Amino acid sequence: MSGNDDRVAVAASDAWPDDVEEEEGVVVNWFAREGRQVEEGEAVCEIQVEKVSVDVPAPVGGELIAIERDEDDEITREDVLAYVALG
Repeated sequence: MSGNDDRVAVAASDAWPDDVEEEEGVVVNWFAREGRQVEEGEAVCEIQVEKVSVDVPAPVGGELIAIERDEDDEITREDVLAYVALG
């Protein structure tokens, strides 16, 4: 959380494959759009790391309020992909 207690980061590191040494990947697809309600654990986007596609789950239930990385954007393990407002 970045100074705003009512939102939670959707982090690339939450879904990054443990057995992959690569530190860069790509956002392949967003399954949810800003403004949509999501359930905790629901796949909100897909990333690809070293030819492995991985679904990134919502860390909490609530509204997807901000997408920080667009489809086809390059990302690193430390990147925040989006924010979910608690709800």
